[in-house]
Amino acid sequence: MYFAYTEDMEMIAEMARDFAKKEIAPWIEQDEENHHYRREILSQLGELGLLGFSIPEEYGGNGLGWMEGVAALYEISKVHTSWRLSISGNVWGPAMTILHHGTEEQKQKYIPGLCSGEYVGSFAITEANSGSDVGSMKMTAKDCGDHWLLNGSKMWISGGHTADIMLIFAKTDPAAGAKGISCFIVDFNETTEGVERIPIHKKVGMWPAPTSEIVFEDAKIPKANLLGVENKGFQLCMWMLNNTRMGCATGAAALSAACLEGSIQYANERTQFGQQIGKFQMIQQQIAEMKLEDDAAKFLVFRAAWLKENGLPSQQETSMAKVFACNAAVHGANVAMKIYGSYGYSDEYPCGRWLRDAKQFETLEGTSNIHMGIIAGIELGYQQNR
Repeated sequence: MYFAYTEDMEMIAEMARDFAKKEIAPWIEQDEENHHYRREILSQLGELGLLGFSIPEEYGGNGLGWMEGVAALYEISKVHTSWRLSISGNVWGPAMTILHHGTEEQKQKYIPGLCSGEYVGSFAITEANSGSDVGSMKMTAKDCGDHWLLNGSKMWISGGHTADIMLIFAKTDPAAGAKGISCFIVDFNETTEGVERIPIHKKVGMWPAPTSEIVFEDAKIPKANLLGVENKGFQLCMWMLNNTRMGCATGAAALSAACLEGSIQYANERTQFGQQIGKFQMIQQQIAEMKLEDDAAKFLVFRAAWLKENGLPSQQETSMAKVFACNAAVHGANVAMKIYGSYGYSDEYPCGRWLRDAKQFETLEGTSNIHMGIIAGIELGYQQNR
């Protein structure tokens, strides 16, 4: 199976690559140093149509699918992987989930703004003591007749304090465990009373990508903002994660490619003992290992995207892409730092950023352990690939 780029994919990839080089790359060092999120970038991406993948044109989408979306996200993430979170958070998070599970009113109200970049989208599942075990979440949503009352907190939420539209998962039947979870659309342009959004600045990496703690104290959410069926939020959550994890896999594969390309360039520029360091066999072995892992990661990512594009089961393949690309990114960043030597440990080159950013892929949207369990469980026949 060979995934050659179509004409549309080539066009989209080139557009995304050019945009990233012109509008994102010049600000990387400054944004990293200041932990600064450039809200205007999302609007510019929306104007170019780079936020509407897999969304029908009638709701503001661009009429293109998963393959084009992965091609675009790959090019942007290769320049600065922090932007992977914001882009996939809009497209394959709230927009796609509302498209497939929302009412017509919800679709008309929220999806166009998420595709245009007018709205920043996010979703909140994780709590301080509830990560991989989604069913153990403590946040509650009480039915108060004409509204829902949300109480509890969420932790490590990507885009939490910058989002306009967020999908919040909470217990509507606390005694039922995972079977008592529901999903709600929180519109922060309408709902702010009873909500505190606290930026988390002390992180190892992904500094320009905002991360937050969100506290709800008797926050009123309109009754119409229930997304999907009450107490069926766990299934909706797993469905959504099977889509948003494509963003993680794509970002990790792109970071692996950035490490490889940077290492090749440096190995051909740096000289020791009278020759380019790329001439030494040990460096060549490292480059070869990175190339093998990088190509395999990219193949697994596009295979998962192709399956989604064609409406075929993809949960196992998505987890495989995410785990392998994550491993390739971490290994590639580690090897790149070795190839760059002392310069790799300085801030003159991006090796430190690559390594810091690579590690987050081992945790986001399901730890590597969780994904290995999904892969094995499906392979052993304990669960169905979906």
